[in-house]
Amino acid sequence: MRMPLLIASVLLAATSWAAADTPGKDWLTPAQVTEKLTGLGYTHVVKLEADDGYWEGDAVKDGKVYEIHVDPHTGALTKSKLKD
Repeated sequence: MRMPLLIASVLLAATSWAAADTPGKDWLTPAQVTEKLTGLGYTHVVKLEADDGYWEGDAVKDGKVYEIHVDPHTGALTKSKLKD
């Protein structure tokens, strides 16, 4: 009896994790975010994906790759860290 309950719990948890990494309906599109980043001097967006309530990715500026976080509603850059 416990095994079906355990399986159901794992499946439910996996479903909720997947939903957390889906852009919201009111989010800026990846193209809009890329346009904002270009305005900030980034020349190439390498990766951009929804993660934990914000856009996360890698972008190139001055020939260096940065890990970035972008507010999904305003397009404000909230993190820009040089990658090792």
